[in-house]
Amino acid sequence: MKKTVSVLLAFALLLLSAVPAFAETPSIDLNPQHKSASFGAYKHVFIIGIDGAGSFFERADTPNYDRIFANGAINSHVRTEVPSDSGPNWASMLTGVSYYKHWIHNGNSGEEQRDSSTRYPTIFTVVRRAMPDAELASFVNWGNVNFGIIETDVGVTEHQNGNDDALTDDICAYFDAGNAPALFFVQIDGVDAAGHAHGSESEEYYNAIHEADGYIGRIYDALERNGLMDDGLFIVTADHGHTIAGGHGRFSKRESFTTIAAAGKTVVPGGKLDKITRDRDIAAIALFALGVDRPFAMSARLPGDLFEDACGEPRVHAKDPLDAVISAVMGIVTLLTPDR
Repeated sequence: MKKTVSVLLAFALLLLSAVPAFAETPSIDLNPQHKSASFGAYKHVFIIGIDGAGSFFERADTPNYDRIFANGAINSHVRTEVPSDSGPNWASMLTGVSYYKHWIHNGNSGEEQRDSSTRYPTIFTVVRRAMPDAELASFVNWGNVNFGIIETDVGVTEHQNGNDDALTDDICAYFDAGNAPALFFVQIDGVDAAGHAHGSESEEYYNAIHEADGYIGRIYDALERNGLMDDGLFIVTADHGHTIAGGHGRFSKRESFTTIAAAGKTVVPGGKLDKITRDRDIAAIALFALGVDRPFAMSARLPGDLFEDACGEPRVHAKDPLDAVISAVMGIVTLLTPDR
């Protein structure tokens, strides 16, 4: 064990010494999206978050997920934030920075509200600044997303319902009423509850994913019948997975890998996104699709093999050297952690 720790520390020091090299490379083009017709090709981005589903969509019975993304792009090996909990990961997806920048976790997200003066705003604030009249909305089961992650002063239509089936009814009614948001976020909770109660190898867990698949299908069909998918990017993701025993927050593969699946008119059919994709990159994907420039502090990047006419961006570790080191070390820890 001492030898393993020594190797990890040596690797961390090597990475720290390499960080300045990234900072001194001005030739890297950080905005290849401006060379792509897909930059701003979408009027709507819909992010559907299935809490606790991790990378398990591909193992469950998911007919709606399969049909929606039959010609889409899917990566089921996307690294989550450390720790692999809901607060850090939903916040990173929406802010495009690591946990070690925003410091939002399960506890403080339920106690402290944020406003647009925050140093690391969510994509709701970024889109609002670029599109003052746009409709923005967030429909969630877990109220902390609307209370302690999304800013309170940017005019987001916020809705919370603690029953996933009723929440989906509310979402479909919202679209059937003629609403057409530029940015729409959903958080569905039942899979996480099943994971905690029964673990990730249980019939109950996979049944919960199948049930969530029904909600995904209903939401997608509501978008289609209202003409919103003609210029819409549809994303399904999760914040973390679960161990066999049930639970998350640590470093095993079951907890620490998740999924990003995307469908839209310029998405690569059968695309796999690139191997360095992180869940926080959803923020960059959403802004890219809407044609909104990212804040400089955002460390999220556009993955490759996602949009037909856009190359992947490099990950600039100098923007968040602490995260670069921790992520590298935790990547090794995950490989050494028993998958249970």
